Formats: sequence, structure tokens, C-alpha cells
Amino acid sequence: MFKRSLAIVLTMVIVCTAAFANGTQDSGAGSASQAVVPDGGHVEAVKAADEEIRIAFLSFQNNPFWFPIRDGAKAAGKYLKNYNATVDYIVMGDDLTADRVISSMEVAIAKEYDAIAVVPIFDGTEIVIDKATDLGIPVGSFIAAGSKPSKQLFFIGQDAYSAGQQCGQLIEEYTGGNGKVGVITGYFGATQHEQRMNGALDYLKGVDGIEIVGQYENRDKAEDAYNLTQDMITSNPDIKVIYVTAGGPFGAAKAVQDLGLTGKVGVVCYDHIPENISYVRSGEVIGAIDQDPFGVGFDTPVYLFNYLVAGDKPEENIAVNPTMLTPANVNEIYPE
Repeated sequence: MFKRSLAIVLTMVIVCTAAFANGTQDSGAGSASQAVVPDGGHVEAVKAADEEIRIAFLSFQNNPFWFPIRDGAKAAGKYLKNYNATVDYIVMGDDLTADRVISSMEVAIAKEYDAIAVVPIFDGTEIVIDKATDLGIPVGSFIAAGSKPSKQLFFIGQDAYSAGQQCGQLIEEYTGGNGKVGVITGYFGATQHEQRMNGALDYLKGVDGIEIVGQYENRDKAEDAYNLTQDMITSNPDIKVIYVTAGGPFGAAKAVQDLGLTGKVGVVCYDHIPENISYVRSGEVIGAIDQDPFGVGFDTPVYLFNYLVAGDKPEENIAVNPTMLTPANVNEIYPE
């Protein structure tokens, strides 16, 4: 009886020891080895951090474009948790201003984050980026940066001027090089929005039959794009294209649809968000360029993490590959 009891005890000790060893392995380095970059992400973490790393991800939220950015950042947080890092997704506000960026950066600096990901968008923000960098906090900017140089580690996003040139070419093709075009930008003074607008306008300067009938600001709001589009069409019944450089273009598309002008007036815009895709399918949006928002949201904090743990310095400018979505390819790219 004693021998049998001893054998049972020894067996339990062996089983428990093996279970403990396996559990320790899964919760430590093993969890990092099993972490998988999600679909849409492009960068892998190089190794686990010896001490916890904290990354602040500062974004905006004033239209649906920012949702996939948020999703990418949160996916990065879940992924990097396996490597002893946290990513705090922080909304700077719903109104894009330089002051919002500066104040949010100052808070992140005061909280002593190890790195900061931010969409600086306006000139003037380079001062606080330089401050963070001088304090040893690397900064990665994404989607839209100001025009003035800073000490940021890198920028990841679209070549805005080149994207504008692509839109100008599409406008020429759609109009046959002859017709009126109205322009709605997000924010006057936002470098990315200006570059997109100027890229298209500079291209169209070489097209003699194109007339630009106005340039307006909608502050990324779909309802403003809707009203501005109706006003431009009322003033110019023969207008052929509404070019929207930033947020809320589906408002312009809805105005075209409500006025019964589908196929007669086309909207050219940015971002493959569900609202825009639906209007590409129905024909109001004739072209929409992507910015890979999920990928940018995911990759930015991972680049920062790799720099902190291994000194891996990415390229200063990381360009995303834009895709022009049109009624001709929408079902191929986004099958229903």
C-alpha cells in the first residue's frame, strides 16, 4: 500500500512539474515566438524587450477614415503585448488643429512614454516633435505631417502630391479633358490636404479644357461636403467632377445621387472605407485612392518598438502603395 501511494505521489509531481514548465514557456518567450502579424500588418517585432516598453499612439477621430487606423493600432498593441510592450491608443480630438497635436504630445512627454506615434498634420508641430526627440523619446509620424523638417524618426504614409497627380489624370480621362471641376479640401493649411489638392490642380493646368470653379473647405465633415456639392452644382449645372481631397467624400457622393446626376457628375476622392466603396459600386464615386490605414496603424508602433529594442532604424520616408478603386475594379478588389 505504501509503495503504491508513493508511486502515485511521484507521478503527480512529474506531471505537475511538466505542466509548470510548459506553462512558463507559453507565458514567456514562447508567447512571443507564437505571435503572428495580422493580415494587413507588414512589420514583425525583432525580439522581446527586457523591460516593458510603453508607446503612445496619438490619433484623431472626426470621420470614418480613422476607424481602420484605430484598429491597426489596437492590433499592434495586442501583438506587441507578447513582446513586453504596451500601445496606448489616444484620441487627440475630433477637430484637427496644431494645438491639439502639441498639447497631446506634451502630455505624452510628461507621462514619460518610451516612444510616440502621432499624426502631426500641421506646421508648428515640429517644435514639440523635436522636444520629444531631444528628451530621448523617438517619434514616428503617420498619414500626414507638416511641411517643415523635424527630428522625427520616420514618416509612414502616402505621397500626397503624387496621389493628387493620379487624381488629376483620372479627372482628365473622365471629362475627356473638357469640363468644370469643383474642389473640396479638408483643412486649408493642412500640408497633406494642400499637397493632394495642388498635385491635381498642377496636373490639370496642362489640360486646356478644364476649368476649376471653386476651392472649398469641409473640415472633413460629410454633411459639409454634401452642402458644398449641392451649391456647386446649383451654380454650375454643367459641372462634371467634384474632387474631395480628404474626409467626408461620401457626403459629396450622396449629393450627386440625390440630385439624380449619377453618371453625369463624378466624385474623385480618397480612402477605401465602406461608405466610399458603396458609392463606387453605385457609380457616384469614379475613383478613390487608398492609404492603407490599418497597415499604417499597425506598422508605426512596431517600427518604433524595433528601434527601441534593437536600434533598427527604418527609412525616413516609408511610402504606402496606393490603389485606385473604380467602378470597373471594385468587385474584384472588394467582392460582395
